[in-house]
Amino acid sequence: MKKKLYYLLFPLYILVLIFILYINGAFTNEVTSALNLLINVGFLLVIGVMFVISAISFGRLNQFTDALEHAGAEMEKEYREKKENLWEDYRTRKNPFNNDVLDDAFRKYQKRMAGYQTRRGLTAVCDLDEYINEDLLDRVAMTHYNSAVSGTLTGLGILGTFLGLSMGLGSFNGNDIYTISDNVGPLLEGMKVAFHTSVYGIFFSLVFNFVYRSLMAGAYDVLAEFQTLYGQCVAPTVSSADENTKAMLIYQANMSNSMKQMTELLKGNAMEQTQAVERIANQFVYLMSQSLGAEFDKMGRSMNVAANMQEQCSRDYQSMEATARELIAANQSMVQLLEEMGKRQEEIAVRLAQQEAKLADTVSALDEELSNQLYTFNQMRDLYEK
Repeated sequence: MKKKLYYLLFPLYILVLIFILYINGAFTNEVTSALNLLINVGFLLVIGVMFVISAISFGRLNQFTDALEHAGAEMEKEYREKKENLWEDYRTRKNPFNNDVLDDAFRKYQKRMAGYQTRRGLTAVCDLDEYINEDLLDRVAMTHYNSAVSGTLTGLGILGTFLGLSMGLGSFNGNDIYTISDNVGPLLEGMKVAFHTSVYGIFFSLVFNFVYRSLMAGAYDVLAEFQTLYGQCVAPTVSSADENTKAMLIYQANMSNSMKQMTELLKGNAMEQTQAVERIANQFVYLMSQSLGAEFDKMGRSMNVAANMQEQCSRDYQSMEATARELIAANQSMVQLLEEMGKRQEEIAVRLAQQEAKLADTVSALDEELSNQLYTFNQMRDLYEK
């Protein structure tokens, strides 16, 4: 009902117009002053034009607030059904308000939000209040015009007052008491214009001010309610990409620690292999120095144990090498997501490859040395048997 309150202006306007025409004798053909009637009608026509312009702006304001109420109700309904934030639906939705002004403002908001959109989500957000706000409502309601109507009506009343007094005093030209009575009539007609214009000018000013403020107060309430609903149901939030990045960094750190541990493990295995070969060589020298007879069986068993150890170490190395390759492959996939972390991972992979090459060279040299020793041992055994 409050939205239609401005309709009250027109019945009151018609009543005042009829009253002014009646007291000036327009309906009884007893017009005492055509100029008086003309001035009042002219003032009322100006007021009528102002009311029509205001009514058009109030109609646009009602369409604006109706669209906000309807859109807010739809948002609330969808939110109750889906029970989740609706931004993904509204991010690309066209004309959600079915109102040119609101849809245009929302498109600008969508365009700005699209600039914050990344593959990992939103990096930042802006408020819809920056686009759909009281300033936009004021433009639709033409507050720059309507806020001046009340003062203009009062000013018209005051202008009519002085105009009527000027008319009355302009026709008052008596010089003595006998001629003054002949000019009282024109003076009263002028005062009639003054009082009539002042009365309906101030009356319309009061009524219009009440209607205008009531409509705007209701519109501001609708806008505030819509903004609240939008914030609850649709307003996007910053993506949790920062949390994901932190998790990836933690995972990356764990991967680096794992790679470091693996490197240390490989170093340890290489040292163990070297120590094992040294033990074999020492045992071989000891056995050769103690006896060349029955001790050959023990030496053979020791050599078998050494060979088994070497084979087990080789299998362990192959398993670790396969694990290292898998880790390098996983690291390369992470490089595509995090460029900076990928560079570091690449350096680690290069270092690991270098260590693997050094370890392979060391194992190859040890194998070659062991083969030479075994060949020497076989030659000595053949000589001994002969």
